[in-house]
Amino acid sequence: MDTQQVQEQAQPEDTGYQATLTSRQVQMIALGGSIGVGLFLGAGKRLHDVGPALILSYLVCGIAAFLVMRAIGELVMYRTTSGSFVEYAREFIGPWAGYVCGWMFWMNWAFTGVAEISAIGTYVHRWIPGFPQWITALIALGVLLSVNLVSVKLFGELEFWFAALKVTAIAAFLVVGTVLVSGSFKVGEYQAGVHNLTVPDGFFPHGIAVVLVSLQIVVFAYAGVEMVSIAAGETKDPHKIIPKAVNSVVWRIAIFYVGAVALLAMVLPPSAYGAKESPFVTAFSMLGVPWIGDVMNLVVLTAALSSVNSGMYSTARILKSMAENKQAPGVLSRMSTRHVPYAGILFTSAFYGCGVVLIAIVGAGEAFEVTVSIASLGVVAVWMAFLWCNLNLRRRALRGELERPAFRMPGAPYTNWITLGFLALTVAMMAFSADEATRFAFYLLPVVVGVLALGWYFISRNSRRAADSISR
Repeated sequence: MDTQQVQEQAQPEDTGYQATLTSRQVQMIALGGSIGVGLFLGAGKRLHDVGPALILSYLVCGIAAFLVMRAIGELVMYRTTSGSFVEYAREFIGPWAGYVCGWMFWMNWAFTGVAEISAIGTYVHRWIPGFPQWITALIALGVLLSVNLVSVKLFGELEFWFAALKVTAIAAFLVVGTVLVSGSFKVGEYQAGVHNLTVPDGFFPHGIAVVLVSLQIVVFAYAGVEMVSIAAGETKDPHKIIPKAVNSVVWRIAIFYVGAVALLAMVLPPSAYGAKESPFVTAFSMLGVPWIGDVMNLVVLTAALSSVNSGMYSTARILKSMAENKQAPGVLSRMSTRHVPYAGILFTSAFYGCGVVLIAIVGAGEAFEVTVSIASLGVVAVWMAFLWCNLNLRRRALRGELERPAFRMPGAPYTNWITLGFLALTVAMMAFSADEATRFAFYLLPVVVGVLALGWYFISRNSRRAADSISR
């Protein structure tokens, strides 16, 4: 039996799944996972607060996201599993790392889902100002919960069309924005053009330090690229499909993120954007066409629904993997007759329900800022785990302990260390943010570490007791 056959043998955490996702769906899941509310809503406030230099933040974080994706790709080619980084961390770092990564990932998507649900309330508020935003969020949650409980195939198909709509909308903006900027057309009371990058207050209107502080939130905008590693476990012929999905990240980052943010900064002065509306909706609404702003609002609403959809899907698979290894309640490993890990989906959905309560208490805007900041901690933790696992995979391969896949992390190990250092910097800069929600998330980190350490203590103790009872 060759290396690939050994690596592709079913793992305990993969039992019950069916390989139903097609190449078309996986490509769009990878694409949809990396285009979400961080760009569609969060970019507006960041442009206002940081200025045109936000383009640099997106560029640098985009390079980091690409390198993380390549590290993911090599690990997936080594062994395909729906447990993803939890299994990789367990194998290449230690059991405790799998436990920490799994719960940090869940925290990321749990709070991301609340942020997305908050964004849904903000978007619908444009059309129905008097309708309670928490009711909008509750309705959206109910619909997506139903979709995820039905089948993986339905999830994949819905995510395909969600992503297709997002790509089409951004492509339309890129075309329209390029025309506006190249022709120096009037957009509302402003004039589009490259001059908006430096007028009136320069490229760094609030200083370089603000750009560094913004990195953590911009990293959150790229959250979701790791979705492809989880989907790989339910993908037909992953060794052909996954490398294509990973490599496509390069042009996605260049066009859809850096390109879109650069055009936003040139179509209107960054000060024209704000936190209460998507910057794309702001730009299109100022064109004077009555319906175009509403169409874009529908698109960004779809983007938020897509992200919540992905959150339910991915966390359920990770929770099942952890439950199989006794690092989460055993009930979370339960599967339905439709091969869906329904217990994990319900668990995450219950937390999203708590988010709806938060929206009802503090409002969608405040809920969004707080949850995004907390979620970004989970993003950084998971990305660092991928990079560290990739380093250890390479080390074992050099010692002859395993065969390294042909699809590899470029520039390793130097690119691993540089990206790890960059991610550590993004967390450290949170302490200096002027944003209260960001500072709150930073000072919450020791609490998160303490809770995880306490949980691992009890898990380890129970494991030792079980081992002792067997030895007797």
